[in-house]
Amino acid sequence: MADARPRTTPAHPAPRGFADLGVPAPLVTALAGLGVLTPFPIQADTLPDSLSGRDVLGRGRTGSGKTFAFLLPLVARLSASRTKRRPGRPRALVLAPTRELARQIDAALAPLAATSGLRSMTVFGGVAAGPQVQRLRQGVDVVVACPGRLEDLLRGGHADLGGVEITVLDEADHMADLGFLPVVRRLLERTPADGQRLLFSATLDGGVDVLVKRFLHQPAVHSVDSAQSPVQDMEHHVLQVSAESRVPVIADLAAAPGRTVVFTRTKFGAKALARKLNAAGVASVELHGNLSQNARSRNLTQFSDGTASTLVATDIAARGIHVDDVTLVIHADPPIEHKAYLHRSGRTARAGASGTVVTMVTDPQLREVRDMTRKAGIKPVVTRTRPGDPLLATIAPGERTYTAPQKTTVVEPSAASGRGTSAGRRRRRGGAAQTSQRQGERKQPGAAPRRGPRAGAATTSGRAHSAASFSSSARGR
Repeated sequence: MADARPRTTPAHPAPRGFADLGVPAPLVTALAGLGVLTPFPIQADTLPDSLSGRDVLGRGRTGSGKTFAFLLPLVARLSASRTKRRPGRPRALVLAPTRELARQIDAALAPLAATSGLRSMTVFGGVAAGPQVQRLRQGVDVVVACPGRLEDLLRGGHADLGGVEITVLDEADHMADLGFLPVVRRLLERTPADGQRLLFSATLDGGVDVLVKRFLHQPAVHSVDSAQSPVQDMEHHVLQVSAESRVPVIADLAAAPGRTVVFTRTKFGAKALARKLNAAGVASVELHGNLSQNARSRNLTQFSDGTASTLVATDIAARGIHVDDVTLVIHADPPIEHKAYLHRSGRTARAGASGTVVTMVTDPQLREVRDMTRKAGIKPVVTRTRPGDPLLATIAPGERTYTAPQKTTVVEPSAASGRGTSAGRRRRRGGAAQTSQRQGERKQPGAAPRRGPRAGAATTSGRAHSAASFSSSARGR
């Protein structure tokens, strides 16, 4: 029977390394190979409890290191278990709110699972179910899944959660925001009641607290950098602009060195803004729910390998993806409430790095944005600005680099639409995010560089600089 009042355990003192926390030697070696040597606070606090088999409730903002906090005990305990892999019966389950997050959790899991020969797979919608069914039949140890597709596979008799020894809920509050909690409850009810459960969330609002009381048994509670704790190494600016100045100012900021994530409220807005930025010479790709899974994966790859320096996204990317080395976050449309502001802003200043957050507002929006930042515990610098203002080079220092404007943009219909011809696909492959030497480049002088060269753009020496993979630095997960 779950304890209605989870007991909070004292924070563990910061250790010298993962071995001090009880992490098995093969996993310590695997982490070292990834350049991960020192535990983050959420890892140092939770690992002694989770490795011992206790249920754990971990509260921490995005980017605080939660992924390894649950993957390490998951792999360690499965490796020590005497149970065998069986067709259709995974031994561990990780639930995530978005496809992108599920893929990145599985990518972080791969080098750890390789130490003991564990098999894992992802399960989510937007792709054919056949290959997922086949993988389940072959037998896997760990399933990293989005709730909807997993429930479909269970209903079809393709999977059975009766053998799950460890269940993880990542970004539980985001699953609540997306309306997944009823499905999550049904899935958890199919897992053994005596299995270990690890729940990680930035907040414990409403339905998440119900899950804790219903499914976690006397959990150890650890809170590190909650959603209400803004990052210290993050500058916040609010820029008042006229409606016609909004896009030129965003383009100026995004053309500075470093990678930029720009958030819009709507899918249409993301598509339109990406098109305008590409037309202005800022290599951009879009990420939103109207894209097929292939298009979403392709655009994320272009952003991670430096082909595109700017990602224009809806809130699907606020906590659905982990991207390293983002130096600037721009709220092209102010978020509706303060939690969304903090989660969006968390795309930068990850893993101990610094970053800058800019919110674009028109005069009628200023009052509600002031109220939102106050609730978020943020005191931004509020300034009225316009295109060409020297302030922009102060906020985002460095030489502006532009590619030649392109006439086409990446247009990828959703899988459900059934549209798209081979000619159209050929045009899309050469979409606006592609940088062509034949088209030439234009540069405008700016302030002295501070944040490093813009990924994927040509510098004064003509050399291309490739950004690090968005999944390479798992310490910031």
